[in-house]
Amino acid sequence: MKKITEKLELIMELGGTKKDIVFLTVSGAALIISIFNLVPLPFDAAWIAVILCGVPVIMEAITGLISSFDIKADVLVSLALIASVCIGENFAAGEVAFIMQLGALLEDLTVSKAREGIEKLVRLTPQTARVVTDETENIIPADHVKVGDIIRVLPGETVPVDGTIISGQTSVNQAVMTGEPLPVDKTAGDDVSSGTVNQFGAFEMKAVKVGQDSSIQRMISLVKSADAGKAKIVRLADRWATWIVIAALTAAAITWIISGEIIRAVTILVVFCPCALVLATPTAIMAAIGNAAKHGFLVREGDALERLAKASKIVFDKTGTLTCGMPKVTSVESVSDYSTDDIFTFAAAAERMSEHPIGKAIVRCFGEEPKYAENFRMIPGEGVTASVDGKQIKAGNLKLIFGENENGISNSLTAKAEKYLNEGSTVIYIAVDEDLAGYIVLSDTVREESSRVIENINCIGIQPVLLTGDNTNAADAIAAQLRIREVHANCLPEDKLNRISEYQKNGNSVCMIGDGINDAPALRKANIGIAMGGIGSDIAVDAADIVLIDDEIKELPHLISLSKKMTSKIKLNLTFSMGLNFLAIALAITGVLGPVIGALVHNAGSVLVIFNSALLLKWKNSRNAIKQLM
Repeated sequence: MKKITEKLELIMELGGTKKDIVFLTVSGAALIISIFNLVPLPFDAAWIAVILCGVPVIMEAITGLISSFDIKADVLVSLALIASVCIGENFAAGEVAFIMQLGALLEDLTVSKAREGIEKLVRLTPQTARVVTDETENIIPADHVKVGDIIRVLPGETVPVDGTIISGQTSVNQAVMTGEPLPVDKTAGDDVSSGTVNQFGAFEMKAVKVGQDSSIQRMISLVKSADAGKAKIVRLADRWATWIVIAALTAAAITWIISGEIIRAVTILVVFCPCALVLATPTAIMAAIGNAAKHGFLVREGDALERLAKASKIVFDKTGTLTCGMPKVTSVESVSDYSTDDIFTFAAAAERMSEHPIGKAIVRCFGEEPKYAENFRMIPGEGVTASVDGKQIKAGNLKLIFGENENGISNSLTAKAEKYLNEGSTVIYIAVDEDLAGYIVLSDTVREESSRVIENINCIGIQPVLLTGDNTNAADAIAAQLRIREVHANCLPEDKLNRISEYQKNGNSVCMIGDGINDAPALRKANIGIAMGGIGSDIAVDAADIVLIDDEIKELPHLISLSKKMTSKIKLNLTFSMGLNFLAIALAITGVLGPVIGALVHNAGSVLVIFNSALLLKWKNSRNAIKQLM
């Protein structure tokens, strides 16, 4: 007896899902023993299922009624269980309890673990600041900084508050706010935001917005408010529970009064139990989640696919989502006697020791080991200089090449470079021995599959929208290439959030796809958020309902079509389960079905619902438009 008690205590200490699996396994075996009388026991084995699976259902129903008079499907189940036990139909009670617990387990398995995105955002918040007073530097907590304080920020440090640079030159990585991978050159008079990272030169700034008014704190508030406003889908059986309970009790009472047979009334309660109705949704969701996983999607929220099926707009971030998120050399131009190969060679050698993302991109795209360079020097906000094969090489912006006199560049070259700049590209000018020799063009290239993905999304009947923190020229160029008609550029996190809120107020269900920290508020605010799992930030992934594990957006149309197919499966399951219920009720009223047979009919209906849902596991979209992506 002591060993049995110890084992029961061990089971109770298991996590909720593991405990339910153990209970269901034991209860299933007990029901088989009961129906076929396989093992002689001093009691009906069905009692095991009643206790393990039925008691929790009854307790939950009582708690809901007492605490908030909340009538759910478990109220009717409890009535059927108690009534069946009272007239000695233990197997019917155990079978109904088993099916209900199975449905509850499947629903639990579709609910994701608690997310930690807000906590990770908080950890991004700078903890200290270097406040300069009368040439004395003091390190104080960042939340003690006051408006007007002078703050020094060293290379590699995170900007503690919002402010304006008063001295120094640098490049700042603003990906946390804009999502764009390339750092932005900053000098005196330029604004900087908290949470962004100073990459190179030291600078001093005057604090303008501190505490809860700073950019990073506003983003945390946006994420919290967006998450709180996202509604969850209520299980259909629970939504109709009140009417189901009333109908069941009314039918059972009338039948008892007319026939005088209590067993008919109990049978009605048993067959009225929404077992198949409860299984209709979670089984289809579980199968669809399995299908999605095979196509590279991790579904983190149980009702995510239900919400996706209702989407009327899909909002895309640009960088890292529709584009590769990494600058690449797209053109090398010579304006001298040097060949384009020479220009590329000089630039790669000069940038060999650079820590700037642009310099690293040039070296990476060069494709081989660059030549050795001497006298390397980085000039924040301008570029680099180095000696290569005895020649003095400069690689950077026009200020580095011509100093304050930028009129040295010809009008024709200016016009050609301007064309690239208007397309959102970055132009790096190369000088050899103080003479302009050529330039290199870098841009964030569009993913190969993006165009077909947008085309197929349009075919499905959902409108694509581009929301990006990049400049207008770059956004318009990408949108034109992908044929996206609605574009919004220069979007900060709150801009994306407000735009999605506006869509929702106009009756649209919005799906947001992004990868950066700056996308986290929008991912939470959207009806459904999808994050890029490979290149995406941890915070974006934590904020999303679905994660694209391998970043292959070519499977996105399949996911959308799968969600719609899953919804149709759920409707079919619900129609079948309700039809079966009405037929069983009619047979129970006439006395054709008894409690045990009624329970078995319910069991058969539940099995058919599960089988129909399981077909989603291997479902493939047969549309020609989707086939092009496979």
